[in-house]
Amino acid sequence: MPWNERMRARYERDRAQGGPVDILAIETSCDETAAAVVRDGRLIVSSVVASQAESHGRFGGVVPEVASRGHVEHVSEVVDAALRQAGHSPQTVQAVAVTFAPGLIGALFVGVTAAKTLAQFADAPLIGVHHLAGHMFAALLETDVEPPFLALVVSGGHTELLRVGARNELERLGATRDDAAGEAFDKVARALGLGYPGGPAVERAAREGNPLALPFPRAKLEEGTLDFSFSGLKSAVLLHLDKLRRAAAQENAPDVAASFQRAVVDALAEKVERALDRTGERIFVLAGGVATNQSLRARLEGVCAARGVRFVAPPAWLCTDNAAMIGAAAYWRYQQGRLDDLALTARAVMPLYEWR
Repeated sequence: MPWNERMRARYERDRAQGGPVDILAIETSCDETAAAVVRDGRLIVSSVVASQAESHGRFGGVVPEVASRGHVEHVSEVVDAALRQAGHSPQTVQAVAVTFAPGLIGALFVGVTAAKTLAQFADAPLIGVHHLAGHMFAALLETDVEPPFLALVVSGGHTELLRVGARNELERLGATRDDAAGEAFDKVARALGLGYPGGPAVERAAREGNPLALPFPRAKLEEGTLDFSFSGLKSAVLLHLDKLRRAAAQENAPDVAASFQRAVVDALAEKVERALDRTGERIFVLAGGVATNQSLRARLEGVCAARGVRFVAPPAWLCTDNAAMIGAAAYWRYQQGRLDDLALTARAVMPLYEWR
C-alpha cells in the first residue's frame, strides 16, 4: 500500500479511537534548530531548541550557508531529545509537522526532509505549517484563547496585521511594503555597533536614552491603509549617523536607539488602533520575535485596554522561533483533516493567505 494511503488510514484510525493528539513539530526556517511535542494544540509536552546565535554573532547577522550546516548537524539530536522527553517515538505521535515556508530555503529543506523521512518511517500524517501561522498560534499554547482574533506578527522578516476567523480563516489586513520592523532593528543595531541579535541590543540601549531626542520620521502612506513602511525610518537613522561621523561629532547611541524604537512603536500602534476600530475584534494577539520588546508590549496593551480588548502575547521564549508554535498551528490543520503528502517542499517566499 502506498505511503499516503497508509498515512490516511492511520489518521482515520486515530481519529476514530479518540484520545489526545500529540504532534511532533520541527522548525528550521532561520537560525534555530527546534523540535517539540505539543498535545491538542495547547500543552507543550516537550520543547528543545539549539540556537545558532553565537555562530552568526561574529558575522553581525544570519549567514544562510552557516545556518543550513547548523541544522544538518543538530536536527536529529533535537528531534530525538524532544521525543525522549515526551516519552514518544515517531510511531506513537499522531502526526509530524514542519515549517515549510517562508524562510531561508536551505534551512527549510533540512527540516522538511527530516519531517518527511520521519513521517514515511512511521506512517504518520504529515502537516506543513506556514511560519507566520506558527507565530500567531503560539498565543494559544497553554491559554484559553480561541479565534476569532486580530494579530500583529512582527519579526526579522515579517510585519503583518492579520485577522483570524472563527474557523481559522486567515485574512491579511496589512503588511510592510519594504523592510520588516525586526530587519530595521537589526540594521540600526549594526550601524550603532550594538551587536547581534539587533532587537534586544537596541532595546537595552534605548533604556538609557531619550525617546524624544531625535525627530525620526514616520512613514506617511495613503489614507486608510493598514500597511507599514520602515525603509525611510531606517535610512533616516543611517543618514543621521553618517552625518555625525563626517562631522567627527560624538553620537549618543542610547538617544538614537530610543528615538528609533519610539518611531517603530508609534507606527505599529497606529495601525493596530485602526485595525481594532475597523474590525471590532475583542482579542488582540501580538506575536513574533519583536513581540519581546517591552515598549511595544506596553504600548499595545494600553491601546487594547482603552478599547476593552483582551491583549494576548506569548512569553518571550515562544515569541522567538521555536517548534512548539508549529505544533500548535498544525493541530488545527489536523482537526480539519488537512494533511500533506511527500510532494511537500520548502518555499523561501509564500504569502500567508496562500496557506489555506
